[in-house]
Amino acid sequence: MNKQQIHEFIESNNIHHIKFAFTDIDGVLRGKIIHKKKFFDNLDQGYGFCDVVFGWDCNDTCYDNVSVTGWHTGYPDKPCRIDLSTFRTIPWQDNIPFFIADFSGPGNENVPCPRTLLKRITADCEALGFHPEFSQEFEWFNFNETPDSLQQKSFTQLQTVTPGMFGYSVLRPSQLSEFYYDLANSMEQFNIPLEGLHTETGPGVYEAAIAHDHVIAAADMAALFKNATKEIAAKYGIMASFMAKWTEKLPGCSGHVHQSLWDKGKVTNLFRDESDELKMSELMKHYVAGQLYCLPFILPMYAPTINSYKRLVEGAWAPTTITWGVDNRTAALRVLNTSANYTRLETRIPGSDSNPYLAMAAALASGLYGIKNKLPLTVPPVTGNGYQDKSNGSIASNLFEAAINMKTSAVAKELFGETFTEHFTNTRIWEWRQFSKHVTDWELKRYFEII
Repeated sequence: MNKQQIHEFIESNNIHHIKFAFTDIDGVLRGKIIHKKKFFDNLDQGYGFCDVVFGWDCNDTCYDNVSVTGWHTGYPDKPCRIDLSTFRTIPWQDNIPFFIADFSGPGNENVPCPRTLLKRITADCEALGFHPEFSQEFEWFNFNETPDSLQQKSFTQLQTVTPGMFGYSVLRPSQLSEFYYDLANSMEQFNIPLEGLHTETGPGVYEAAIAHDHVIAAADMAALFKNATKEIAAKYGIMASFMAKWTEKLPGCSGHVHQSLWDKGKVTNLFRDESDELKMSELMKHYVAGQLYCLPFILPMYAPTINSYKRLVEGAWAPTTITWGVDNRTAALRVLNTSANYTRLETRIPGSDSNPYLAMAAALASGLYGIKNKLPLTVPPVTGNGYQDKSNGSIASNLFEAAINMKTSAVAKELFGETFTEHFTNTRIWEWRQFSKHVTDWELKRYFEII
């Protein structure tokens, strides 16, 4: 819908308020409801939004190590602009009109907005003559818990909605059919079509594959999917968690990113070459080479939390080495080449805790780096256990190491700009500092009496 059509829709349906949101640096949706008059009056110049949303962490504690905003700037408003192309209504909230916003445009030159970063990298991709087609899939656990019960239990002895290890189960979803089908149908009505929805191995864990689309639309759908899932689950007294690994006893939750480059008309998949032994075009090989080369310098974009690295361990369905392979789930990069239309790359490092805008920005920017520099794919594909192939290096084992690698990297600054790289890595170092000063249950149990 264009501006006039949206105006007619709102007036004809006697709608008084609209809702809009954007993601902060952690991928958390921040937004508000505004009156329709304010909505129409400020569409062009934007809506003043306190830039503290990029100056605090996921628990609203202000950073003390960033320069783009802070007490030293007075936390001013920045113009947040609504993207009319993202219009949809929320079926589980009385069909209130909803839009995605970002901080692109005049007055926001130094705002580290994830969606704005992805838009810049996408424009670079399209200037090269490519259409970027992306999607993200998520695994997440569902619990018979509420925010209050989590606090009362101190986040211990949590009850999953179903017991046992039962991947691809037909039985388990039928036992929660009201929630399960509401989730699938509400997402469709919310313009987030799901290609698949099923249980994964683990108690109460589901996996959803979101339909592929242009990279910005794909990131929008992925970011909204996580929040929408939490809202729909709450209707049934269910807590949906996208934490990368909530217990060491079970596999973690992935957020794999699928991607391919097409011609501008989206007719030809430029990753496909029928004459190649692996059906991979030279363009795709450069793209894969770029991701492999850049991976050590951009890892926090895929694995942004302390907990992310608890998932990236051997034998837990998540990669630990800088490898690629054809349909190999032990590699960091998995090439899928079964048909021309579906030839693509699956980047398997991101967990379900990733910010979709940043994960897709990292994947696209690093792939384009390989194309621009014509990097040869000299790393051979892994054909067996990728965990054992450390010939091309291993993935950093913790957030601090990964953040320092990125902060000091000329490659990261080239891909994302110096301002964003500095801000983002400082927020990750902040996260590590918050963790490092905390006394854990493990330390108490191990040292309190014995030492």
